[in-house]
Amino acid sequence: MDQVVKMLEKEYGKDFADYVYDAKTNEVRGFLQFLVNGKSAIDGQMTRLSDGDLIAILPPVGGG
Repeated sequence: MDQVVKMLEKEYGKDFADYVYDAKTNEVRGFLQFLVNGKSAIDGQMTRLSDGDLIAILPPVGGG
């Protein structure tokens, strides 16, 4: 999955990178949730992907 995030960074630029990566640690921000085929990617960046997998990066959601 890390390769996918890097490809998205190239496609969408600095704004995407700033939103996804923590500037101090260069790690993916903990508040983002990654889904693969509608299921949580528990291993995060280390999740193995297959051709045709659908990936979603979700921001935090709040409501009341």
